[in-house]
Amino acid sequence: MTLQKPLPPTPTSAHWPRRIKMIRTRTISVRVDLAAVVIGTVLVVVALAVGVWSLGVSTTDSPRLGIVDTLKVLAGMTSGAPADLVAAALPAVVIALVGGAALALSGAIFQTITRNPLGSPDIIGFTTGAYTGALIAMLVLNLDSAGATVGALIGSLATAVAVYFLGMRGGTSGYRFVVVGIGINAMLVAFNGYLIATSNVQNAAAAASWGMGSLHDIRMSDTVPVIIGLVILVPALIVIAPRMRMFELGSDSAQSKGVDVARTQMMLLVLGVGFAAVITAIAGPIAFVALVAPQLAARISPSPGIPLVTSAAVGAVLLVSCDAIARTILAPEVQLPVGVVTTSIGGVYLLGLLIAQSRKARP
Repeated sequence: MTLQKPLPPTPTSAHWPRRIKMIRTRTISVRVDLAAVVIGTVLVVVALAVGVWSLGVSTTDSPRLGIVDTLKVLAGMTSGAPADLVAAALPAVVIALVGGAALALSGAIFQTITRNPLGSPDIIGFTTGAYTGALIAMLVLNLDSAGATVGALIGSLATAVAVYFLGMRGGTSGYRFVVVGIGINAMLVAFNGYLIATSNVQNAAAAASWGMGSLHDIRMSDTVPVIIGLVILVPALIVIAPRMRMFELGSDSAQSKGVDVARTQMMLLVLGVGFAAVITAIAGPIAFVALVAPQLAARISPSPGIPLVTSAAVGAVLLVSCDAIARTILAPEVQLPVGVVTTSIGGVYLLGLLIAQSRKARP
């Protein structure tokens, strides 16, 4: 009688979780995470609800509008004073929604390619560079607001090029990229202070107000270049997003999978700067939205890595909420710049991050 060895178990094929669905056509194959879709939808609804509520909030002694009354104004069913109130707040709310999404996408791009939660355009100097360009246009060249917008775009791009060539050219680590960016940011902050200190009082006050990030004086015409910029940038990000995902395990891993690391990094750098610049050029440097939104999105999403769509939705919720707080918390006496509120929230976030990291480091 011979004993037969038991046959090895038949390997089972790997399956996606049930929440993952594949949508295939003849030309494309798209993986859809149903849980992420639900979370993104809820966030979009929250952002729109906060925006509608913010449109009806009065910053004077006049009564505010309810959500139903605001919707009637938006539908063209109500005119007069309620319509004037909504029209006055509409540009700021639109910029807050699309600008928050743009800043969040910028932060998601840089945090993915650097694999560092501090990889954000406001931390590594890109928004400060935009402020420097605007200050040179306003205080040195005596240009108008349009010139300041162009100067902000040029300043942001010039800073990005400097940070890239000093910190990331040749496939160096994301850690060095962030450190170089922080160093350049510090130098730009000092240079901006010099420009303001050596200018006349009136120009210095205007420049300092712009530098705090404000949506008070936004006009509806200002939303057009922002929306056009996003119409160009979003499709480009959709195309390059699969290659960007390869960076989640590091540039070496991405290169081993056939990704042209240097070229992809440069393309992502341009996109990340573009997303931050389109809003910074209009509203000034708005801090910490690009830093906080991607990290919050990563924590509430079941998908690995930093989800782009969820990050954009979180950014829209954050900025439109902060704008509503800034306009109403001290009204009617004072309307704060939105950058004051976002900086306060960002400071709390950084403090919590440091506490969490110190607890992990304990034996």
